[in-house]
Order: sequence, then structure tokens, then C-alpha cells
Amino acid sequence: MASGSTPIERMYFNWNDALSRNDADALLALYARDTHFESPLVPHLLGGDKGVLHGHDELRPLFAMLADRKPPVRQYYRTPYLTDGKRLIWEYPRDAGHGEQMDFTEVMDINDEGLIERHCVYWGWFGFRVLQRNQYHR
Repeated sequence: MASGSTPIERMYFNWNDALSRNDADALLALYARDTHFESPLVPHLLGGDKGVLHGHDELRPLFAMLADRKPPVRQYYRTPYLTDGKRLIWEYPRDAGHGEQMDFTEVMDINDEGLIERHCVYWGWFGFRVLQRNQYHR
């Protein structure tokens, strides 16, 4: 995994690395045991009407399913991060400079152990269209 000089910088590199390698175990290891996670992908892949998960036991099935079903338009071009020392924010913009990709803003709160204690994923219109077209289930 990539490294950085601060817990925030390490998370910025390690999270993207684990996701891009479809490594659900490495991804889960970056989260605190009692983590809070929110994304429209939760009800889309796992069913139900809530987009919120808590803890490793609830996150594990999502990450495993995500590793198997990620559509090709999910790419990893991203902006540099912003932080106040505890909150980490970056964007995967729709316009990746060489075509379109799924657009998200990742917002993470990092605890004193350097783990994610809260993670909210905000989807842009292009990424949301991927959900509407059901591309995670094809």
C-alpha cells in the first residue's frame, strides 16, 4: 500500500489503493470497528431503503459485492485532498481529462488511531445515472 507522512495522507492513498485493487479486506481494515458509513450504493446493492451501515459486520458484504460488481466507468482520477486534520475530503470529478468517470465526493472523519470513524459518499449526476441504469448488477 502507498504511504504518507500523516494519518490523513496515508488514508488518502491507502483507501484509494485498496478500492482500486478490489481488496475488500484491505478496505475494511481502514475502518474503525464501530464506523458509520453512508452512500446511495448501500440500498442499491444490499436492498432496503436506508443508505447507512454501522460497523465491520455491516460493511463487509457491501465491500465484497462492490469488488465483484464495480462497473468499468468507475475510475480513479481524483483531486488533491482537503483536510482540517480530522476530516478528509476529495472528489472524483466526472470530467477525468480523458473522458467521463463516475463522480463522487468522499468525506471521511479519521479518528486518533488513523481509522475511518465516519464516511459519507456524495454522488454526482453522472455516477447516479450508473445506479439508474443498474450497471452494478450487470
